[in-house]
Amino acid sequence: MNPTQDQTAPAAAPGPGPDSAPGPGPRRRPRIAGGRLDLRHLSLIGVLVALVVVGALTKPDQFLDVDNLRLILTQASVIGVVTVGVTFVIIGGGIDLSVGAIVALASVWATTVATQEFGLGGMLLCTLLVGLGCGLVNGLLVAYGPMVPFIATLAMLASARGLALQISDGKTQVVSVDAVLDLGVEDSYVLGVPPIVLVFLAVGVVGWLVLNRTTFGRRTVAVGGNPEASRLAGIAVKRQRLLLYLLSGLCCGIAAFLLIVLTGSGQNTNGNLYELDAIAAAIIGGTLLSGGRGTILGSVLGVLVFTTITNLFALNNLQTDVQQIAKGAIIVAAVLVQKGRVTS
Repeated sequence: MNPTQDQTAPAAAPGPGPDSAPGPGPRRRPRIAGGRLDLRHLSLIGVLVALVVVGALTKPDQFLDVDNLRLILTQASVIGVVTVGVTFVIIGGGIDLSVGAIVALASVWATTVATQEFGLGGMLLCTLLVGLGCGLVNGLLVAYGPMVPFIATLAMLASARGLALQISDGKTQVVSVDAVLDLGVEDSYVLGVPPIVLVFLAVGVVGWLVLNRTTFGRRTVAVGGNPEASRLAGIAVKRQRLLLYLLSGLCCGIAAFLLIVLTGSGQNTNGNLYELDAIAAAIIGGTLLSGGRGTILGSVLGVLVFTTITNLFALNNLQTDVQQIAKGAIIVAAVLVQKGRVTS
């Protein structure tokens, strides 16, 4: 498959095996290199270029400063890692509203005095285990409950936030582990690039490879596009959905550790509205909310667009409410474009 192509689920049941070609039946219009998918990615790149031009014209000294550009990438990295996991869940036909709360819980749990005694390794392991644990609960509720993903993850959102508040007692927990704090200083940069950004790049590349070059990715697309056809083809639909929520939880755990490095603390308000930002980035990147189609590259570009907009608004001293209105308008436009493409 061309690296710029997205995965599109078959509309009819495949043949005898899970990886066999789909049988006859109505299909969506095929994606080809240089077709609609290429235009979607190019359009997002065009938006990014336009935002850079606006920044260069309005605040040239500040926006084009190396430190500011590095700040944009750093801020995009945390929500970007979360978005990769959310993209998989949405392509698989689900939704995850609990990612922000999971990030908060993982960051709080990992920055308690008891956990910090185990050093960097213990804190990293804690964030990953908390993320995986929450993802496991979500997956079990959705796949084997069975419970509607919206309700299951909404319940996790409330529970994780409440537990994070209880553990932290509403206080900011400051990190005292030097090995963790050192990852956020300039001496740890690799060729001028912060380690946080490198982790985001690695997660994005691995996510792209998994979605486009593995059986897991093909099964994710199939389950999201037509669960019944996937079941008849021999795909374990319930297990696949469970694995998708585990993957989302893992990404939340990674993001929580990155946030700890970035802020040097853990608090129950971390990850506020991450679920909305991640879903919005995936949508404008071309992921269908109904499942069965999406790209990691598109989601990453969506994250960069939103982060750049936020940075531009901050530099130009525009109010937060104006930022939210602009983001909302972009989301509506992206959904309308999606609808037109699917029905055409």
